[in-house]
Amino acid sequence: MSASHLADLVVVVHFLYVLGVVCGFLLILVGGLRGWRWVRNRVFRALHLLATLVVPLQALWEHECPLTTWERDLRYEAGEGISEASFVGRLLHEWLFVDLPMDSLTWIYVGFGLLVVAATWFVPPQWRAGRVERPGPAAGSPEER
Repeated sequence: MSASHLADLVVVVHFLYVLGVVCGFLLILVGGLRGWRWVRNRVFRALHLLATLVVPLQALWEHECPLTTWERDLRYEAGEGISEASFVGRLLHEWLFVDLPMDSLTWIYVGFGLLVVAATWFVPPQWRAGRVERPGPAAGSPEER
């Protein structure tokens, strides 16, 4: 596989990563409102939280995303810029990389990370394994007598 194709593959993985984080957040919110139990799965929630918080932490520490670095290095090795990438590579690259100052992007990443942390509070994951405990019968109900 050529360096150009590998760079396209990296940008696809990068896009899927971002899509997974954003869609995961939306699914957690909708699932919390609709009572979907799977959105409280501890493994899903821990992985989603980790995947989300990596981005603002990298930005705050002024580290470039490894996927960005790999794509750029592979394009350099292929002797091409993003304008010579495949259609899919260019399209996904344009969706991922917006023309904003890094300080603004950092605060957008931090804000989104805080929203995901807040979702952990408002739609709490089930951290313990096992069954979800159901609330008991309401006071004065026939089951209580």
